[in-house]
Amino acid sequence: MEKYRIERDSMGEMQVPAERYWGAQTQRSFENFPIGWEKMPKEIISAFAELKKAAAQANHELKPEKMTKEKCTAITAACEEIIQQKLTREFPLVVWQTGSGTQSNMNVNEVIANRGNEIAGEKLLHPNDDVNMSQSSNDTFPTAMHIAAATAIHNELIPAVDILIATLEYLEKENEGIVKSGRTHLQDAVPIAFSQEISGWRGMLEADREQLEKVLGGLYQLAIGGTAVGTGLNAPKGFGDLVAEKLSKATGLPFVSNPNKFHALTSLDRIVFAHGAMKALAADMMKIANDIRWLSSGPRCGIGEIRIPENEPGSSIMPGKVNPTQCEAVTMIAVQVMGNDATVGMAASQGNFQLNVFLPVTAYNFLQSARLLADGIISFTMRCVSGITANKEKMSENLNRSLMLVTSLNPYIGYDNAAKVAKKAYKENLSLKEACLALGFMSEEEFDKVFHPEELV
Repeated sequence: MEKYRIERDSMGEMQVPAERYWGAQTQRSFENFPIGWEKMPKEIISAFAELKKAAAQANHELKPEKMTKEKCTAITAACEEIIQQKLTREFPLVVWQTGSGTQSNMNVNEVIANRGNEIAGEKLLHPNDDVNMSQSSNDTFPTAMHIAAATAIHNELIPAVDILIATLEYLEKENEGIVKSGRTHLQDAVPIAFSQEISGWRGMLEADREQLEKVLGGLYQLAIGGTAVGTGLNAPKGFGDLVAEKLSKATGLPFVSNPNKFHALTSLDRIVFAHGAMKALAADMMKIANDIRWLSSGPRCGIGEIRIPENEPGSSIMPGKVNPTQCEAVTMIAVQVMGNDATVGMAASQGNFQLNVFLPVTAYNFLQSARLLADGIISFTMRCVSGITANKEKMSENLNRSLMLVTSLNPYIGYDNAAKVAKKAYKENLSLKEACLALGFMSEEEFDKVFHPEELV
């Protein structure tokens, strides 16, 4: 039988599981929002712990009479345990709660207070008066969201993109000199070097990486110090700047206090902009994954110009079938990110007056996008892209059968005559040379002198 203890908040008493560190406000939220299974992301909880630690240290410097050394030490110790993922069971609240994230802020405050008191060996900390000193949920949740978002992009997503870029650079060098048929509109086009095709994929990712770097500047701006509505009520002068400085030292990221707290509390435009960069990356990952699975289609009845790693059986009924599963995972991630982008955009448009109250759903979708992209790109790189090899024989066969090689004859016989050559070759199953000679547009010697597919790239 589960044991309980009595905790109190401004609304009265609540029964809380005896072994848990959370308090009355967390328990109220836990009971009042039995909605879904989506918990507040662990990245948000870790970001809150970093923020609460920095806030305690700033308060100790600015208000040492209230934030004593003993209190600051206890808060810091409890925060470190949260950051180290030692207290993960203490954060049970779902995303579908108050739109300001107040209850998750209080969940963190209560856990830090109770664990800090346990560490100190005395009733030293109050969740509101001490752990939440100089703060409001209205500035802490947007701040935690920016910390988590910037950390995810800088520490996880950009490094994942870098690994894929490096892999593609290697593939370019490995496949230099291989010429194949280009394709536009899913139809044959003029030749292209396989290394050039790969460079197109690399170029997309380099542009995406540049965009991800650009959005970080906005995410580094924090709402902390604005408290309830942006005025900074109950926070000492310079509090936001000092917290940002301490966060920068702790995380290695250049966080600053947003100079306009009214903007920071009511708008999610920085998050929308940042998620847009992730959407652009998702779109390019969709394109690259689709190109790869088309080019590897077959093995006998498709394009079959490249081979990709065979990772697992592809069918429960067709023996020997192998599917481009890593490509499929990436494309599913891409559509999820695109859906998340719609949610983030809608949520950002709903800020009323001094506060946006769609913060938890925004944080959940943003961090899911960052996590899925980072994990998906690493898996795709390791289990698919790094093992791509060219089927040179198939590339050569397709290249030499392509009717679009006739484009190289345009300067010599004109566009209209070249079109006649291509149509005759297609209808009568002739080579371009045979069709051109039959139509009398060039002699064999003239044709051989100018027709060199490998030089068209």
